[in-house]
Amino acid sequence: MSIIGLDLAGVENRPTGFCILTNKKVNTCIVFADKEIIQRIDQIKPCLIAIDAPLCLPPGRKSIEERTNVHLRECDRELLKIGIKLFPITLGPMRKLTVRGIALKEILEGKKLKVIEVYPGGAQDVLGIPRKQKGLDKLRVGLEKLGLEGLNSQMSDHELDAVTCAYVGKLLLEGKALKHGAVGQEIILPKDRRSPKKILK
Repeated sequence: MSIIGLDLAGVENRPTGFCILTNKKVNTCIVFADKEIIQRIDQIKPCLIAIDAPLCLPPGRKSIEERTNVHLRECDRELLKIGIKLFPITLGPMRKLTVRGIALKEILEGKKLKVIEVYPGGAQDVLGIPRKQKGLDKLRVGLEKLGLEGLNSQMSDHELDAVTCAYVGKLLLEGKALKHGAVGQEIILPKDRRSPKKILK
């Protein structure tokens, strides 16, 4: 069975990284429109879809447009506590990504597919591999050291983050990942391999 990783863009005219992970072999591409994403997923029939995008709103909010002083979810606060930086999902460009992510999740779950929220930058921190900002070659080598096959130097940052998403999905299925946040509103991360000093830094 295959796992899909999606590094979702906030809008359809920007590139979304798409990864198919089967055992340890990755196959990636760039996609754009929701229709294209859904068509590819329909063809693959994955056992799990791991998406880098907020898939729920902060508690009490009925829409992203609603003005409240609540900007963080429980899962966001838990990540901040262990030293993983993130952007509040209600601010700036995260707003469009949140709306798109929630809508896509609803469509996919309507097809009886399992969807989880992941955060590749946080996963890379936990796994001890460089984020894309440190250089794509370093990120790719870090992913290869995890045993993933099929990576190459032509892959974009979106594709490498999609690979990370799919890998986190694989870890979850293997019982090697943790759910952070309230039930039904979790971010999934690998079990932490960092030392306590690094976690609390």
